[in-house]
Amino acid sequence: MAKGRTSWQEKLVKGSKGLPKVEPITDKMSQRWGTGTVVIPAPTEVDELMKKVPAGKVITMAELRACLAKKHNATIGCPLTTGIFAWVAAHAAEESAAKGEKNITPYWRTLKAGGELNEKYPGGIEAQAAKLKTEGHIIEPGKGKKPPKVKDWEKKLAEI
Repeated sequence: MAKGRTSWQEKLVKGSKGLPKVEPITDKMSQRWGTGTVVIPAPTEVDELMKKVPAGKVITMAELRACLAKKHNATIGCPLTTGIFAWVAAHAAEESAAKGEKNITPYWRTLKAGGELNEKYPGGIEAQAAKLKTEGHIIEPGKGKKPPKVKDWEKKLAEI
Protein backbone atom coordinates (compact mmCIF):
# COMPACT_ATOMS: atom_id res chain seq x y z
CA MET A 1 0.00 0.00 0.00
CA ALA A 2 1.28 3.46 -0.88
CA LYS A 3 2.64 5.52 1.99
CA GLY A 4 0.05 7.83 3.48
CA ARG A 5 -2.83 5.99 1.84
CA THR A 6 -5.66 5.06 4.20
CA SER A 7 -6.78 1.45 3.89
CA TRP A 8 -10.46 0.55 3.64
CA GLN A 9 -10.20 -1.19 7.02
CA GLU A 10 -8.86 2.04 8.54
CA LYS A 11 -11.69 4.01 6.92
CA LEU A 12 -14.17 1.59 8.46
CA VAL A 13 -12.78 2.16 11.96
CA LYS A 14 -11.71 5.81 11.78
CA GLY A 15 -14.99 6.81 10.17
CA SER A 16 -16.78 5.65 13.31
CA LYS A 17 -15.41 8.45 15.51
CA GLY A 18 -18.25 10.45 16.99
CA LEU A 19 -20.83 8.09 15.53
CA PRO A 20 -23.52 6.91 15.83
CA LYS A 21 -25.56 10.00 16.54
CA VAL A 22 -29.26 10.73 16.41
CA GLU A 23 -30.37 14.13 15.18
CA PRO A 24 -33.65 15.82 14.28
CA ILE A 25 -34.68 15.49 10.64
CA THR A 26 -33.98 18.89 9.07
CA ASP A 27 -36.45 20.93 7.03
CA LYS A 28 -34.83 19.94 3.74
CA MET A 29 -34.80 16.22 4.66
CA SER A 30 -38.35 16.31 6.03
CA GLN A 31 -39.73 16.98 2.54
CA ARG A 32 -38.64 13.48 1.57
CA TRP A 33 -38.43 11.57 4.87
CA GLY A 34 -41.04 13.21 7.08
CA THR A 35 -40.49 14.43 10.62
CA GLY A 36 -38.75 12.87 13.58
CA THR A 37 -35.15 11.81 14.06
CA VAL A 38 -32.44 10.29 11.88
CA VAL A 39 -29.61 8.07 13.05
CA ILE A 40 -26.25 8.60 11.41
CA PRO A 41 -24.70 5.18 12.01
CA ALA A 42 -21.08 4.31 12.57
CA PRO A 43 -19.48 2.51 9.61
CA THR A 44 -18.63 -0.41 11.91
CA GLU A 45 -22.34 -0.79 12.79
CA VAL A 46 -23.31 -1.06 9.13
CA ASP A 47 -20.51 -3.61 8.62
CA GLU A 48 -21.66 -5.66 11.63
CA LEU A 49 -25.25 -5.81 10.33
CA MET A 50 -24.03 -6.87 6.88
CA LYS A 51 -22.02 -9.68 8.52
CA LYS A 52 -25.22 -11.12 10.02
CA VAL A 53 -26.78 -11.97 6.64
CA PRO A 54 -26.30 -15.73 6.13
CA ALA A 55 -25.55 -17.48 2.84
CA GLY A 56 -28.68 -17.92 0.73
CA LYS A 57 -30.28 -14.82 2.24
CA VAL A 58 -30.19 -11.14 1.28
CA ILE A 59 -31.00 -7.76 2.79
CA THR A 60 -31.72 -4.40 1.21
CA MET A 61 -30.43 -1.00 2.21
CA ALA A 62 -33.96 -0.16 3.42
CA GLU A 63 -33.89 -3.09 5.87
CA LEU A 64 -30.43 -2.08 7.06
CA ARG A 65 -31.66 1.45 7.71
CA ALA A 66 -34.74 0.15 9.53
CA CYS A 67 -32.54 -2.02 11.79
CA LEU A 68 -30.33 0.97 12.57
CA ALA A 69 -33.32 3.20 13.29
CA LYS A 70 -34.85 0.62 15.63
CA LYS A 71 -31.54 0.07 17.45
CA HIS A 72 -31.16 3.80 18.12
CA ASN A 73 -34.85 4.57 18.65
CA ALA A 74 -34.83 6.93 15.66
CA THR A 75 -37.48 7.49 13.01
CA ILE A 76 -35.14 6.59 10.11
CA GLY A 77 -31.60 5.49 9.37
CA CYS A 78 -29.70 8.00 7.25
CA PRO A 79 -29.93 6.83 3.62
CA LEU A 80 -26.80 8.65 2.50
CA THR A 81 -24.37 7.56 5.20
CA THR A 82 -25.75 4.01 5.37
CA GLY A 83 -25.11 3.62 1.63
CA ILE A 84 -21.62 5.11 1.85
CA PHE A 85 -20.71 2.92 4.82
CA ALA A 86 -21.99 -0.23 3.05
CA TRP A 87 -19.69 0.72 0.15
CA VAL A 88 -16.75 1.20 2.54
CA ALA A 89 -17.54 -2.17 4.19
CA ALA A 90 -17.57 -3.86 0.77
CA HIS A 91 -14.16 -2.46 -0.16
CA ALA A 92 -12.76 -3.31 3.29
CA ALA A 93 -13.98 -6.90 2.81
CA GLU A 94 -12.27 -7.20 -0.57
CA GLU A 95 -9.10 -5.69 0.90
CA SER A 96 -9.18 -8.39 3.60
CA ALA A 97 -9.85 -11.11 1.00
CA ALA A 98 -6.83 -9.91 -0.99
CA LYS A 99 -4.73 -10.50 2.15
CA GLY A 100 -5.98 -14.08 2.29
CA GLU A 101 -8.58 -13.63 5.02
CA LYS A 102 -11.52 -15.99 4.67
CA ASN A 103 -14.14 -14.64 7.08
CA ILE A 104 -15.01 -11.38 5.32
CA THR A 105 -18.20 -9.31 5.34
CA PRO A 106 -20.54 -10.85 2.73
CA TYR A 107 -21.37 -7.45 1.24
CA TRP A 108 -22.76 -9.00 -1.97
CA ARG A 109 -25.83 -10.07 0.02
CA THR A 110 -26.76 -6.42 0.62
CA LEU A 111 -28.94 -5.20 -2.23
CA LYS A 112 -30.34 -1.89 -3.33
CA ALA A 113 -34.07 -1.11 -3.37
CA GLY A 114 -36.21 -3.64 -5.20
CA GLY A 115 -33.55 -6.35 -4.89
CA GLU A 116 -31.27 -4.60 -7.39
CA LEU A 117 -27.55 -5.33 -7.57
CA ASN A 118 -25.09 -2.58 -6.65
CA GLU A 119 -22.77 -1.41 -9.43
CA LYS A 120 -20.59 0.42 -6.88
CA TYR A 121 -19.45 -2.73 -5.10
CA PRO A 122 -15.99 -4.10 -5.92
CA GLY A 123 -16.04 -5.72 -9.35
CA GLY A 124 -19.39 -4.15 -10.18
CA ILE A 125 -22.63 -5.95 -10.94
CA GLU A 126 -20.89 -8.88 -12.63
CA ALA A 127 -18.87 -9.76 -9.52
CA GLN A 128 -21.86 -9.37 -7.19
CA ALA A 129 -24.02 -11.51 -9.48
CA ALA A 130 -21.36 -14.24 -9.58
CA LYS A 131 -21.11 -14.36 -5.78
CA LEU A 132 -24.90 -14.46 -5.38
CA LYS A 133 -25.24 -17.24 -7.99
CA THR A 134 -22.76 -19.39 -6.06
CA GLU A 135 -25.16 -19.11 -3.09
CA GLY A 136 -28.11 -20.32 -5.18
CA HIS A 137 -29.71 -17.02 -6.16
CA ILE A 138 -31.13 -16.45 -9.63
CA ILE A 139 -30.27 -13.10 -11.16
CA GLU A 140 -32.89 -11.48 -13.37
CA PRO A 141 -31.59 -9.18 -16.11
CA GLY A 142 -32.14 -5.46 -15.74
CA LYS A 143 -34.86 -3.73 -17.71
CA GLY A 144 -33.95 -0.52 -19.51
CA LYS A 145 -31.67 1.44 -17.22
CA LYS A 146 -32.58 -0.69 -14.21
CA PRO A 147 -29.76 -2.97 -13.02
CA PRO A 148 -30.19 -6.74 -12.64
CA LYS A 149 -31.87 -7.99 -9.49
CA VAL A 150 -32.21 -11.10 -7.37
CA LYS A 151 -35.29 -13.11 -8.35
CA ASP A 152 -37.80 -13.42 -5.50
CA TRP A 153 -35.52 -11.38 -3.22
CA GLU A 154 -38.47 -10.60 -0.92
CA LYS A 155 -38.74 -14.31 -0.06
CA LYS A 156 -35.03 -14.45 0.79
CA LEU A 157 -34.78 -11.53 3.21
CA ALA A 158 -32.65 -12.23 6.25
CA GLU A 159 -33.97 -11.45 9.70
CA ILE A 160 -31.24 -9.65 11.57
